[in-house]
Amino acid sequence: MLTIALAWMLPLVFHGAWRLALAQGAAAALWSGILRQPYWWTPIHLLFLPTAIALLTLQLPSWLYLLIVLLLALVFWGTVKGDVPLFLSSTAVADALTVIVDRENAGAFADLGAGVGSVAVPLAQRRALKVDAWEYAPLPWLIILWRCRKLPNATVKRASLWDCDLARYDVVFAFLSPAVMAKLGEKVRREMRPGSLFISSSFPIPDWQTESIVQIEDRRRTKLFCYRV
Repeated sequence: MLTIALAWMLPLVFHGAWRLALAQGAAAALWSGILRQPYWWTPIHLLFLPTAIALLTLQLPSWLYLLIVLLLALVFWGTVKGDVPLFLSSTAVADALTVIVDRENAGAFADLGAGVGSVAVPLAQRRALKVDAWEYAPLPWLIILWRCRKLPNATVKRASLWDCDLARYDVVFAFLSPAVMAKLGEKVRREMRPGSLFISSSFPIPDWQTESIVQIEDRRRTKLFCYRV
């Protein structure tokens, strides 16, 4: 009913399918706000159906859609497998982590879900510590593998972060998803050595007490949640 009401309220310049698509998008976006979904869902709900109609009018070849799906699967492989999406850390986060590994006098560092190397590559370039980048998605793995080709202290592992033995590292960093933080916390508790440091970007471990929280002055206003094992 809300969609029908909004369809009649839209300007008369929109006719037929366009008016209904815009009304459906507006209704979906409104319900997204009412249900308190994350803010990025609002433009997705608003634009999804109008974008689909617009693409249909372009009469693009069908193989192009398949190519886009395959490309997205290669980038967001963790999401396809029910794991975590690809998030990119800022330069400011890498700067802050450099300070932390220096303070910890760390000899070995792990980046879980390293993506394209926005953290692992700068750390390996700036410091002599051993950096292991764990990335499962094929395309980001290829990118970080290429970026680390001349860094002898960096190792890129195409494997799930759940297969990583955390006991070998002094500092472990992750920028993952709220959905996996409780499970990851159990892995950290089980495997990391006493005195070592686990750092989570943006998402805290539920019911864990942080040793410190580092506020990053980047566009996202990132917080680094630091946990002493």
